[in-house]
Amino acid sequence: MRKEEILQTLKQDIMTLALKPGTILSETVLSEQFQISRTPLRDVLKQLALEQYINIYPKKGNVVSYIHLESVEQMIFLRSVLEKEILQSLSGRLPLPGILELKEILDAQEKTLSAAESSSEQFLESDDAFHRTLFQLGGRLYLWNLLQQSNVHYARYRRLHLLKQEKLQDILQEHRRILEGLIQGDGKHLPELIDRHLREDINSMFLQENFREYLQPDV
Repeated sequence: MRKEEILQTLKQDIMTLALKPGTILSETVLSEQFQISRTPLRDVLKQLALEQYINIYPKKGNVVSYIHLESVEQMIFLRSVLEKEILQSLSGRLPLPGILELKEILDAQEKTLSAAESSSEQFLESDDAFHRTLFQLGGRLYLWNLLQQSNVHYARYRRLHLLKQEKLQDILQEHRRILEGLIQGDGKHLPELIDRHLREDINSMFLQENFREYLQPDV
């Protein structure tokens, strides 16, 4: 495999929690797994560290980064500011193709919930698609792509929260209220809707109670 392919594979495994926070990544094991020599492998590991997917310690080695809740809160703040502006700009001005696209995404989310074995990963993909489409319709797709480059802590935080089945239904209903507000031109309440939608879980004890070992310890 080429370096870029290995990099993307490891990123995906970390983002989806296939490689859990705190996992030690042995150079020997990775070299054998990917059939790559140590020098290019270290380049991959350095890039992962640069993007906060892993931490490299002199004696301990390469460790998958713990979820940093302060970074999560900063990302939520940034998304909240951006999406409030985007929703205000789109309020009452959504083109029909945009409305149909957003409704199709929400129908896909509902179908995922109705499946015999609902997949939080599929639901998350639809969730991303809904918000990405809002950025696109608002002419801010560049900013969406920029956010994805610093997303490793927030993405894992979201995946863990989506393990709560009732959370999926709540998200779907919030999406429907946001879309209805956009169609109706309810600019007054849209900022409150998106703020609650993005921020509701940040003070939740769910992660501390169920996944404390995944969180970066307080120093």
